[in-house]
Amino acid sequence: MPGGRRPGPTGSVVGRAFQVLGAFSVQRPALALSDIARRAGMPLSTVHRLLTELAAWGAVERGDDGLFRVGLRLWELGALAPRGQGLRERALPFLEDLSQITKENVQLAVREGTEVVFIERIAGSEAVPVLTRVGGRFALTATGVGLVLLAHAPAEVQEEVLGNPIERYTPKTVTDPAELRRMLADVRTSGFVISDRQVTMDSLSVAAPVDDGCGQVIAAVSLVVHHGTQPHALTPLVRTSARAISRALTTPR
Repeated sequence: MPGGRRPGPTGSVVGRAFQVLGAFSVQRPALALSDIARRAGMPLSTVHRLLTELAAWGAVERGDDGLFRVGLRLWELGALAPRGQGLRERALPFLEDLSQITKENVQLAVREGTEVVFIERIAGSEAVPVLTRVGGRFALTATGVGLVLLAHAPAEVQEEVLGNPIERYTPKTVTDPAELRRMLADVRTSGFVISDRQVTMDSLSVAAPVDDGCGQVIAAVSLVVHHGTQPHALTPLVRTSARAISRALTTPR
């Protein structure tokens, strides 16, 4: 599920700390001590000790309501991740241009394992609501950016994704592996994809790949618009933005 809790390593102190942090999610950003212990599968005393140490470092914060939340120190640390930071900085001017021209939702994403991670999103003033958020994760099989990234992923990643159950978000979500393989082949041939009502029934997305100048696709950019919008009119804009970002990544500062 997007924004869902990911299991962490166990055994070591570091592993247990990751389990504690993994108890938080988009759906449950504020948790009581007992909730964290239950979701992490650890004794209350252990979780209390870990939370005390994490709070001292700034990884978690405890509010006046007694609930724990992820601390700003983690946000500061996450912002240093080079794959997201450098790419976002180079891409942002082109994403802003695309947003101003279309007034629609613009997204930039990368692949991590078998998931999409969104590293930037600009919301249009009158754009359709979306389920994604910066730092959020989503399946590779439904969104436009996900399909682009899956199409250019290594064969073993594609086989892992297509060999496991594929989540259905709407009646239009493609869950048949054979059909998805055909879609991925089309993405590689055409250089873009249109994902129509696969995530929500009121939206579609147009996405294109961003490469590193050596033919390696490292990200994808998309527009998310209301269903009924003519996607082929938006395709040249998305592809142009993706190519501009690709050029920017290979241009010395």
